[in-house]
Amino acid sequence: MSSPGSRRNSCRGAACGSRATFEYQVRRRSSSCSYFASGAQTGNFSVRLSQPIFTVTLRFLLAIDLWLSKRLGVCACEGSAWGSIRPLVRLVEFSGHVIPWLIGTVYTLLRGRSVEEQEIMLNLALALILDLLFVRLVKTLVRRRMPAQNRSEILSTFFVERYSFPSGHASRAAMCARFFLAQLVDTDSMRLLVVGWAALVSLSRLLLARHYVTDVGFGLAMGYCQYSLVERLWVTWNWLQDALLIGLGERLNRAYDGLWMIDGKH
Repeated sequence: MSSPGSRRNSCRGAACGSRATFEYQVRRRSSSCSYFASGAQTGNFSVRLSQPIFTVTLRFLLAIDLWLSKRLGVCACEGSAWGSIRPLVRLVEFSGHVIPWLIGTVYTLLRGRSVEEQEIMLNLALALILDLLFVRLVKTLVRRRMPAQNRSEILSTFFVERYSFPSGHASRAAMCARFFLAQLVDTDSMRLLVVGWAALVSLSRLLLARHYVTDVGFGLAMGYCQYSLVERLWVTWNWLQDALLIGLGERLNRAYDGLWMIDGKH
């Protein structure tokens, strides 16, 4: 028969064991979401009064950007505050990816029933390629690291990005939304649907902690301005046919001249 002291010791040991198990589970759950783990962000935002006012202002804005991005990343992992809706947010994120957009645009271009439809799809494909090149150029120049996050997902493994600024999803969403509003959408309900989709795609990048707030904001502005360039460089079907015929004619003329030179030598 155990004494009261031994029972107290065993209960105390059980309580300590359960507390250690609970702390281990909490640490394990928090470590699975590396975006919110301590030490995940190594940015140093210390400010000295001797620094220039521009440097102080920039560091202050970057600190606000980091704080706001952390607060909005509520779907960064399954253990986050809104982790239950993470699959739905990822579906919205995938709707803004460049691969389904290019595949759908090329398919519609090849299956187009009218010249006008083919012309619109041709320019949309060129706009998507232009957006991809511009985003890649700015990312290579700025080289801002992406937020630390869980990369065990299939999409994150195959489509991992090294740099964060600007958000390609946000730029593509803004450019495609403005393109559709100018070329294809003619009702108020469809306009609201297109604008809502672009906003949700941009918001998904923040909820999933893929980007910072400034990445998404600059991406939206960049995509909005890109359509102006697409509109200026609009490729008509007749111009494309003429360009192809001129290029083909020049090649035939060069080949014909080459044959004449060969015959002249003989």
